[in-house]
Amino acid sequence: MNDVDARMDRLRRAARYRYQQLVDSEIERGSLDPDEVREERRLLKAADVAAHARAQIEQAERRGAFEGNPYHGKPLPGNDGRHDPDWWIKAKIEREEITGIAPPALSLRKEDGELDGRLDDLALEADVRAVLEDFNARVKEARRQLLGGPPVVTPLRDVDTEVGRWRERRQERLAAEAQAAADWAAAEADRPRRWWHRRR
Repeated sequence: MNDVDARMDRLRRAARYRYQQLVDSEIERGSLDPDEVREERRLLKAADVAAHARAQIEQAERRGAFEGNPYHGKPLPGNDGRHDPDWWIKAKIEREEITGIAPPALSLRKEDGELDGRLDDLALEADVRAVLEDFNARVKEARRQLLGGPPVVTPLRDVDTEVGRWRERRQERLAAEAQAAADWAAAEADRPRRWWHRRR
């Protein structure tokens, strides 16, 4: 803060103090209603905070603090008009892909959406069953605990049904890979061979 800003700040505080002294003396005389004064002070404080915030933003703009900011003069992404006090931490978790600190309701919901892809990466049915049983156990445990936060609405997975779906997806994937390999072999067989390949 430079000298001019410090001087202006001192003048604002002195003016605020003098105004409060005058108002207090008028209340003592009975010419002002204390409830009206309290409401006016509340509004003045809100206006003062807004004016202070505007002044800070203007100073930062003059210093060039917002240059290169992709959101300067634009609405914040994900701001749909509803008040969510945790919007910033949710955005940080999503942006930096932080795991292990979200409430169980959120982490289990995210894991549920990615579970089929995780199962498709497994080659053994026993591994698929183990992952599903572990997931169901964690959903049950999260439902039992009363730690606050959003309710756990993630459904349990039926292990036998999910294993059957995993088998179907695996067979379709293997059939598609076999078809792609057969198409590639047929294309290689149809391709004319060069004379130096034939001489060998």
